[in-house]
Amino acid sequence: MTPLIRTPNLDHVDDVYQQLLLMHEGLDEAQSLKACARLILALSNHIGSSAVVLEAIALAKGQAEGEEL
Repeated sequence: MTPLIRTPNLDHVDDVYQQLLLMHEGLDEAQSLKACARLILALSNHIGSSAVVLEAIALAKGQAEGEEL
């Protein structure tokens, strides 16, 4: 298993960020949440390692609760 990469590793990050914002345009809250869930599932499937996905979930939850990386 490859551990979760915690350092910047994405090319064209600004473009990706812009597309993430645009993904929500014209959607109500429920539609926006569904779009996020579909994106998360698609990326989780691409990663292919439940251990890495679970590590990312724990990291995201900790940061949402104010913990540092």
